[in-house]
Amino acid sequence: MMRAMIRRLAAALAFLAAPLAAQEAAPNPGLPPATVVVAFDKDSITPLIVEGLANKETGRAVEANDPVRIASISKLIMALTALRLVDEGKLDLDRDVSEYLGWRLRSPYHPDAPVTLEHLLMHRAGLSDAGGYVIPLGESLEAKLADPAAWRDVGKPGEAAFEYANLGSPLVATALEAASGERYDRLVERLVFKPLGVKACLNWIGCGPDLEARAVTLYRHTGEVAADAPGRLPPACTIPVAEGQACDLSAYVPSTNASIYSPQGGVRIGMVDLAKIGQAMLTVGPGQFLSSAAGKRWFTAMVAAQRSHVPGEAAPDFCAYGLAAYVLVDEAPCSDDLFRDGVGRIGHGGEAYGLRSGLWMSFTGQPGFAYFTTQVPPPTDAVETAASDPREVALMARALVMVAKP
Repeated sequence: MMRAMIRRLAAALAFLAAPLAAQEAAPNPGLPPATVVVAFDKDSITPLIVEGLANKETGRAVEANDPVRIASISKLIMALTALRLVDEGKLDLDRDVSEYLGWRLRSPYHPDAPVTLEHLLMHRAGLSDAGGYVIPLGESLEAKLADPAAWRDVGKPGEAAFEYANLGSPLVATALEAASGERYDRLVERLVFKPLGVKACLNWIGCGPDLEARAVTLYRHTGEVAADAPGRLPPACTIPVAEGQACDLSAYVPSTNASIYSPQGGVRIGMVDLAKIGQAMLTVGPGQFLSSAAGKRWFTAMVAAQRSHVPGEAAPDFCAYGLAAYVLVDEAPCSDDLFRDGVGRIGHGGEAYGLRSGLWMSFTGQPGFAYFTTQVPPPTDAVETAASDPREVALMARALVMVAKP
């Protein structure tokens, strides 16, 4: 049944969804934690839920497009950057990534098998986060990948059992720098943010004072500050830096270590602007944000992931992970239906620093959603699926009621 659902989604890829009815967004400054939910289709973006405090110390109420650290949705933005670079003829997702990095990247368990960007984006390169995945400015990405703790013996790259690994993101982002000659943050700005009229950044680099003033502070479920309090924004250092290293990007050489931009989770963006990114993916073809070739590659990878999924590989309910995106569905053997409405949606969730977030798109005429909520308890499992947090499920149920047609 899941395979049939994927086919239906593929057939409806160019479906033009009807505009949503306008909804009134009513901020409630007395209701921490901060929560924003925005619905969108091809033609409209509608704030649904805007409530809580962006910062408890100042008492500032959150607004619909206040920038927040969206965690792992950043990986989807990285994949879109890669696809756009493919459209420019500067990148090949099937090429040995060593040729971009300038040094040999191999699993110690499969030294003759090349690793490609597609393997990395689909979490099938055999990587592991066991040894950590943050490589600060002043440390070596190559040395990090030479550590046996960075790898698992689960099959050669491309055929390796799926396991979600943040460590692949610094490799992808660094390869994109090598292919383009541009710093990763500037590349994402040029290929994704600017074309869509989006105001966003990575690790606050380039966001500027206006966005910094509207930053959403992340709090843990205990109420402690977790990230992005005013004192942690520029001019404070916002990138990981090795001990004794100056927090200075002026001497950074692209293609050496893009981990400093936190490509696995460091995008700061508001939900209205995040919805613009989802909106842009609903229509592909000439003159669109994604070309026909790019859209086909992205969706084909999702179908291939569904076909190769083996239940229980990493988490029993984590299904069909493609090019930095996955499908929400409740059909055996998978059960990850955040919305509980039987509609298959594709996108990415995020979890970090007490935040849960999501960007979910429907290609069958149903509304998509961009959202975040804060002060969520930490994960109970090694891999959190979209539907594993009851509060997130309840939030989406509330949003679906708001967009339901009479």
